[in-house]
Amino acid sequence: MAIDIAGMTPLIQVLNMRRSLKFYREILGFEVVSDSGNGDNSSWVWLRLNGADLMLNDQYEPGHVPDDPPAERTKWHGDTCLYFGCQNADAAYQYLKSNGVVAEPPIITSYGMKQLYVRDPDNYGICFQHSADGQ
Repeated sequence: MAIDIAGMTPLIQVLNMRRSLKFYREILGFEVVSDSGNGDNSSWVWLRLNGADLMLNDQYEPGHVPDDPPAERTKWHGDTCLYFGCQNADAAYQYLKSNGVVAEPPIITSYGMKQLYVRDPDNYGICFQHSADGQ
């Protein structure tokens, strides 16, 4: 019998928990499910928005975040992308732009998806997508 998987929760390493929470919670609308006990100064936070879960793990203890993080700690962030289902990539684009998020207009891919790509504060890719034909 196959494993009955009920969901998935990626864990990403962030450089500054407060900055990451501002993006994911205040701009994208995620809510905190649990944290390591120190609120916005926690080193680990579990977030949820509708059916999407995400965990953030701070790479540095509060007060010890370097001005310029070592390249070996972030070199693969640009290769990581989180894909979120989204009802309307055009509306998401307008909303994100109005909140100061750098974004290019959504594109329609050769495989039929309308996709909006942005970067989070740690340079992880975020893609908001839906079927281009509206299904």
